[in-house]
Amino acid sequence: MGSFSIWHWVIVLVIVMLVFGTKKLRNIGEDLGGAVKGFKEGMKEAETASNAGELSLQPVSGGQTIEGEIREKTKSML
Repeated sequence: MGSFSIWHWVIVLVIVMLVFGTKKLRNIGEDLGGAVKGFKEGMKEAETASNAGELSLQPVSGGQTIEGEIREKTKSML
């Protein structure tokens, strides 16, 4: 019950390719790669925005009151 050898992984890979097919695996790989790329770009944009000072988050202290107006939503009948 030790670690798997290279031949075990080759057999698993062949079985996965037979079950899913190469086209489906390629599509899954492309989708996963696109998601990772989008995540990295989003992280870079957030980092550059925070370095440039575009994000100005102001913490609200415990005793500070925030005033606002609540409006009721109405459904328009067409």
